[in-house]
Amino acid sequence: MGDRIVLIGPMGCGKSTIGRLLAARLRCRFLDSDAIIVRQTGVDIPTIFAIEGESGFRAREHKVLVELSQSDERFVLATGGGAVLLPENRPLLRSIGEVIHLDISIDEQLKRIRHDRNRPLLQVDDLPTRLAELAQARAPLYREVAHWRVFSDGLRADQVLNRILRHRRERARSPSGSTPRR
Repeated sequence: MGDRIVLIGPMGCGKSTIGRLLAARLRCRFLDSDAIIVRQTGVDIPTIFAIEGESGFRAREHKVLVELSQSDERFVLATGGGAVLLPENRPLLRSIGEVIHLDISIDEQLKRIRHDRNRPLLQVDDLPTRLAELAQARAPLYREVAHWRVFSDGLRADQVLNRILRHRRERARSPSGSTPRR
């Protein structure tokens, strides 16, 4: 499990940014499940949602996770915010590697993604309400899937990276090889 890390969390929490930094530090490949889907289909995610709906996108996402679970490669994977929604994805994510939940408040999320037009689920008039609805539905699933959590409000990317690396060092030194969820 230590050879692969899976980052989960809400949109805008920094999965891609932290994932790239972490992969560089661990000298392994960085993968983004959304980017893989875009590369496979040749169209952007809003187009997939427009043509196939969310269920079509989730089916594609599941297929990518299955393929990655069968890989022998070392990598850090950034998932889409809804990767935890399909029940079959939750154990699959844990089987891929160590799952880290990058968490942020809705206020922080608003600051980061307010003007992002590449997120189909956020094309609504009342963005704070929509983010609260998504958080209410997804937060328990993130907690269920994650091996541990990093709350990153007010932290720079390098600070989040250092927390992750420190946690991994502590876990490696502990007799059982695990530390409690944070």
